[in-house]
Amino acid sequence: MQKVKIAESELQKEQAFEIRRKVFVDEQQVPLHIEMDEYDDDATHFVGYNLQQPIAAGRIREIENGIGKVERVSVLPEFRGQHVGVLMMDAMEKHARSVGMSSLKLNSQSYAIPFYEKLNYTVTSPEFLDAGIPHRTMEKNLHA
Repeated sequence: MQKVKIAESELQKEQAFEIRRKVFVDEQQVPLHIEMDEYDDDATHFVGYNLQQPIAAGRIREIENGIGKVERVSVLPEFRGQHVGVLMMDAMEKHARSVGMSSLKLNSQSYAIPFYEKLNYTVTSPEFLDAGIPHRTMEKNLHA
C-alpha cells in the first residue's frame, strides 16, 4: 500500500531529505550544498511511503501570488515504474489547489519530460543546465 503524506514532523522532513540525498546526491552526484538549499525551511515537503518505508519525496512552495513551484521530486530506484511519481504529483497538486494556487511550475530533468507531459505539464523553456544536469521548465494550469 503506497501513500503520500505532508511532512509535518521533523522525522518526516528528515525522511524526505534522506530520499533526496540518496537520489540526487548519491545517485546523480549533485553536490549536497546545492541539493539542500535555503528553500527547505519554507517549502511544504511530501513523503511517499510503501507501508511504513519512505520511498519518495518532493516539495512545493509558492513563488508568486497563486503560482507554486514543484521541486525535488524523487523516487528510490527500486520503486520507480510503479506509479509512485504519479501519486506524489497528485498529492502536491491537490495541496496546491487547497491553498489557492492556480498554476504550478517545475524544472524537469530533460529525460523526465515525458512523465510530466502525461500529467499535462507543458515545456516552457529551452534546455538549461542545473547542477550539471539538462533541464527544461514546465508549467501546468491547475484550473484547466
